[in-house]
Amino acid sequence: MLDVASDLYLYELPAGRILRLTYEPGEEEAAFSPDGTMVAYVRRHNLFVTDVATQRERPITADGSDDVLNGKLDWVYQEEVYGRGRYRAFWWSPDSARLAFLRLDARDVPRYTLVDDVATRPTVETWPYPKAGDPNPTVKLGMAPVAGGAASFVNLDRYAPVEFLIVNVAWTPDSKQIVFQVQDREQTWLDLDVASPAGSAPRTLLRETTKAFVDPDTSGGGLGPFWLADGGFLWLSERTGFKHLYRYHADGTLAGALTSGRWEITQWHGIDEAKGLVYVSAAERSPIAPDVYRVKLDGTGLQRLSERPLSHQAAFNPGLTLFVDSWSDVTTPVQVRVHRADGGEVRVVHEGRVEALASFRLARPELLKVKTRDGFEMEAMLIKPPDFDPAKKYPVYQQTYAGPHAPQVRNAWGGTTYIYHLLLAQKGIVVWICDNRSASGKGIEPTWHAYLRMGETELQDIEDGLAWLKQQPWVDGARIGINGWSYGGFMVSYALTHSTSFAMGIAGGPVTDWRNYDSIYTERYMKRPQNNPEGYARTSPKAAAKDLHGQLLLVHGAIDDNVHPQNTMQFAYELQKAGKPFRLMLYPTSRHGVSDQALAKHMRAMMLAFIEETLLGRR
Repeated sequence: MLDVASDLYLYELPAGRILRLTYEPGEEEAAFSPDGTMVAYVRRHNLFVTDVATQRERPITADGSDDVLNGKLDWVYQEEVYGRGRYRAFWWSPDSARLAFLRLDARDVPRYTLVDDVATRPTVETWPYPKAGDPNPTVKLGMAPVAGGAASFVNLDRYAPVEFLIVNVAWTPDSKQIVFQVQDREQTWLDLDVASPAGSAPRTLLRETTKAFVDPDTSGGGLGPFWLADGGFLWLSERTGFKHLYRYHADGTLAGALTSGRWEITQWHGIDEAKGLVYVSAAERSPIAPDVYRVKLDGTGLQRLSERPLSHQAAFNPGLTLFVDSWSDVTTPVQVRVHRADGGEVRVVHEGRVEALASFRLARPELLKVKTRDGFEMEAMLIKPPDFDPAKKYPVYQQTYAGPHAPQVRNAWGGTTYIYHLLLAQKGIVVWICDNRSASGKGIEPTWHAYLRMGETELQDIEDGLAWLKQQPWVDGARIGINGWSYGGFMVSYALTHSTSFAMGIAGGPVTDWRNYDSIYTERYMKRPQNNPEGYARTSPKAAAKDLHGQLLLVHGAIDDNVHPQNTMQFAYELQKAGKPFRLMLYPTSRHGVSDQALAKHMRAMMLAFIEETLLGRR
């Protein structure tokens, strides 16, 4: 299927014939039916279906507008629930007879305005963006027969008056029921529900709860369910603090766990039910280097399929007979090999050799484990200058993200960021990356420590890592800098206003008050401001601007639609009122990251100059 001038065309192989499917521009998020006879798409916020053979179009909805989205996600659902890059919010039934879709009504959601000032006449953008505590878009789950007939909506009155989110939608394999997940607004529980297209009341198969929040993570295949021939299903859950696989009967009763332990499954690959095998990736051997595994449907015979103790990323074929394994370690660029389902190697696709690396004088990273004051073992990476002299004193540059369950230390090739860190090491700086517990890849359990107080436990862990580092005779404890973007930018801002450990910090795209950030992400970890006012106040860098310690560089994209420039402006305002010196760099036309090559080059050079000035005393 081709999109040409906002119309859809079908290119038929092998004949090479081109068939025009639509005649009114504006189609978005198009998807074929499973049998290939129809295509569904969104146009001007309404859902349509076109018959491929006749090119006859039929509307599924008619009430779409700038405020009402049918079959398409709004910003906050796309960013925080269904995953970046996906805006489609409709799902074909396996028999191609029906469509399920979300209807999002953002009429009550406050707007945020961004202005791109580069042109003579500024470009103004206005986005529905619910900040923490704001009204969310209301959501309905619709179903419609594609052959004709009106759409109907699942009756979710059972959840009233609780505000809720619909965080995943699918069909049962027999197309008789729609299966979906519902969460309360603050994401303290998650229900797995099924409903009939005939309009009967939905039935809850199970409810997930934890000691803190239920993360609606849909990465690596999502939370399922993954259906079995007998109507039962497999389900991924973090209820114990670690993501593991569970088997359920068709009525929602638990049959048992397939995996368990203080490690987690990181990716779902599929079920070969005929052989009684399930394929996943997991961090069982190492939290910084996932492997590929299979396990029997009765929970026995967990088998590691990847031999080398490296980071493995697998992609299986539909029949689960082969997988492509992309693997690397911290000093080895990605290699690609094809393996049989039992792990046996079939052939090498790409050896990943980069001959040019041998011509550079590169430092070799060290992978370490450092304990916090209460004994939690943090993963860390240390890069010393290539001409390291233990008799000298070196400044330290710490790279951080620190956000929930987002590790930065991996035994994997780090790409351009890794090369940048090698550059800093060549200039005589020790590079330090240490994952605080809530950011670690050691299950969801460690993130519960940051619940309702983001920043506090993260900083404590970061300072425990620095305490170990300062014990090394070659570290200059008076010259330690920290850098981070997004949550990492928040962490830098928080650290420089709540600690005296850092001589400098670079905060890119920072959240400087969690009341400024979007509702779904923020409330998952902090609840609504009215339900946790003290937590919001204590974790606000802008509220502590008068306590700034160290030299601060703020960097922000001028049209950042994710972490709004408002965060940096509010922080700058409070720093100015407190008489605190700092530096600020804005990047026009840039959003939550600087992608324009010329601007990215400028940013890297500017940041490098700041690092050299503050840590090396060079101007």
